[in-house]
Amino acid sequence: MQAESQADTVEKPAAKAVDKPAGKAGRAQATQAAALLRRAAWPDRRQLMLATLWLTLAAALEVMGPILGKALIDDHLVPRNADWTRMALLLGGALLSGWAASWLRYLQLVRLSGMAMRSVRRLREWVYGHVMRLPMAFFDRAITGQLVSRVTNDTEAVKTLYIQVLFVLLDSTIVLIGTTIAMAWLDWRLMLIVLALLPAVLGIVWLYQRLSAPAVTRARALRSEINGQMAESIGGMTVLQASNAAGRFGERFAATNQEHYTARQAELKANAFLLRPALDLLNVILLAVVIFSFGQREIGAVEVGVLYAFISYIARVVEPLIQITMQFSGLQQAVVATARVAHLLDEAGAAEHTKGKALRRAAEIPVKPDPDAPAVRVRDLSFAYVPGQNVLHDISLDIPQGAFFGIVGHTGSGKSTLLSLLLRYYPAEHGRIEICGEPIAGIDNERFRSEVGLVPQDPFILAASARENIDMGRGLGAAQIEAAARAAHAHDFIAALEDGYDTSLGEGGSRLSSGQKQLIAIARALAGEPRILLLDEATSRIDSATEQIVQEALDELRGTVTIIAIAHRLSTIRDADRIIVLNHGRITEAGAHDELMRIEGGLYQRLYLLQQLAV
Repeated sequence: MQAESQADTVEKPAAKAVDKPAGKAGRAQATQAAALLRRAAWPDRRQLMLATLWLTLAAALEVMGPILGKALIDDHLVPRNADWTRMALLLGGALLSGWAASWLRYLQLVRLSGMAMRSVRRLREWVYGHVMRLPMAFFDRAITGQLVSRVTNDTEAVKTLYIQVLFVLLDSTIVLIGTTIAMAWLDWRLMLIVLALLPAVLGIVWLYQRLSAPAVTRARALRSEINGQMAESIGGMTVLQASNAAGRFGERFAATNQEHYTARQAELKANAFLLRPALDLLNVILLAVVIFSFGQREIGAVEVGVLYAFISYIARVVEPLIQITMQFSGLQQAVVATARVAHLLDEAGAAEHTKGKALRRAAEIPVKPDPDAPAVRVRDLSFAYVPGQNVLHDISLDIPQGAFFGIVGHTGSGKSTLLSLLLRYYPAEHGRIEICGEPIAGIDNERFRSEVGLVPQDPFILAASARENIDMGRGLGAAQIEAAARAAHAHDFIAALEDGYDTSLGEGGSRLSSGQKQLIAIARALAGEPRILLLDEATSRIDSATEQIVQEALDELRGTVTIIAIAHRLSTIRDADRIIVLNHGRITEAGAHDELMRIEGGLYQRLYLLQQLAV
C-alpha cells in the first residue's frame, strides 16, 4: 500500500526507533539479554550442565599438575631421593593431567559451539516469525536494513557469546576456584596475597565498562544505520541516479560511517589500555610480592616445591582473570545485540497482547448465525493515527455478498486507511467491522487471511517461478494454480514463457511488464479462493489494454467473490454495483456511476470529468 495509507495527509506519531541505543540502561539491557539467552539455551540445558561438569574435571586435572610437580621437587629433587619409579609416575601424572585437561576443554568447546549454533538458529526463527506477525503499524516506522541486521548480525553475536565469552568465563571461573582451593591447601597466607589481586582486577573491569559500554552501544546502533542506508539506497537506486542524488547520499553514508569509526576507535582504546597491558602489569607486581614474601620466611627444603607450585598457580590465576576481562568487550557487544533482539521480540509481544485484547473484546459480542448478512458491514467506524486527529469519521456501509463496490476520493480522503482497517492491519478502536456477520477481530488469523484476498498497488514478485509466485508456499495443486491464472487472465502470457509456469520471473519480476506483474498478483489472490477480494489501486500503474483485461476478470468474478476496489483511475470501477465517495474521511456520496454523474457539481462528477479531460 502506498504512502497515502501512511497518513491520508495526517502524520503518524514518530515511534521510538528500533535502533535507538539503550544509553544508561545497561542493567536493563543485561536483564533482557540474560532472559532471552536462557530461553534460547533452555532446550540444551542438559548439554550445558554436562559441559560444566567436564570443565570442572578439566580444572581439577590442571590443578593437579603443580601439586605433582611440588611433590617431585620436595620429595625427590631437592633431597636427592632418586626413586625413579615414583619420579616417573609423578612426572607422567603431571603430563597426563595437562593433556587430559586440554582434551576435555577441546571437547567442551565443540559441545558449546553446537549449543551456540542451535541457539542462533532458534533466535533467528523466533525473530523472523515474530516479524512476520507484527502489525503493519510497526512497519510504517521500521527500516528494512535495520530489521535485517537484527536477524543476521545481532543474532550472530549470540554465537560469539557462547563460544568466545561463555566458554572462557565458565572455564576460567572453574580454574580460578580450583586454583584458589589448591593454594589454600598448600599455604593459606600466600593464597591471601594472591587473592589481593582481585580488587584491582574488579576495579579495571568497572572502569572498562564505564568507558567502553557507551561506545559499544553506539557502534552497534550505527552499524544498523549503515545497513539501513545501504538497503534504502540500493532499493531506490533508479530514483537516486535520475535525481543526481548519489553524491549527497554518499556524503550522508560517509558521515554515518565516520561516526561508526569514531565509536569503534573509542572502544579499541579502552581495550588496548585497560585489558591485557594493565593485567600483565598486575601479574608482574603480584609475582614480585609473592617471591619477596616467600623470601622473608625461613626456607626449608619442603618449601621450594611450594614456591614452584605458587609461581605456577599465579599464572593460572592471572591468566583466567586476563581472559575473563578480555571477554568483556565481546560480552558487552553480545549483551547490546541480544538486548536489541529482545526489544524487537517485545514489539511482537505487544502486538500479540493488543491482538489478544481485541479477540477477547470481540468474543464478548454474541454472534448470531445470519446467512443473509452482508459480506462486509461497517458501523460507526472512526480511526486516528494520532489521538484527536481522526482520519475516518463515523463510516457506516453494507457490502452484500458477491457485490462489486468501488471506493474513490481525493488523495488523503481516507481510502487506504479504510482498506487497512478492513485488512486488520490496524485495530478498529472506535466502531465495528463485520465479515459475513462475524466481528473482524474475533476471526483467527489463518481463516481471516484465507477468506480475504488482497491485490496491492505494487505487486510483490518473488525471484522464483510463476508457479511459486501464485502458490506462495500454500502447497496448491497444478490445476488450482492454473485455474487461478485463467481467472486472472494471466494463463496465456505465462504459458508463452519458455518454461511455462516453471519459468523464473527474475528478481522483483524483472522479466515481466507492470501489467503482467499485476495479473500474477490477482492470480495469487484468487488461488486462495477468497470470499472477499480487496484491490488497492490495482490498475493505477498499468496500461489501458491491461486495465481492460483486469476489468474483464473482475466482471467474471461478480456474484462469486465480493470485490472492494480502491481506485484513482475511475474507469476501473465505472461498472461497479455501488461507488463510495470519501472526502476528508467521510462518506459524501454513494451510488452507481450513472447516479453519481447526475449529481450536479458532485465530487464524483468532478473527479470523473477531470480524468476525462486529462485523457
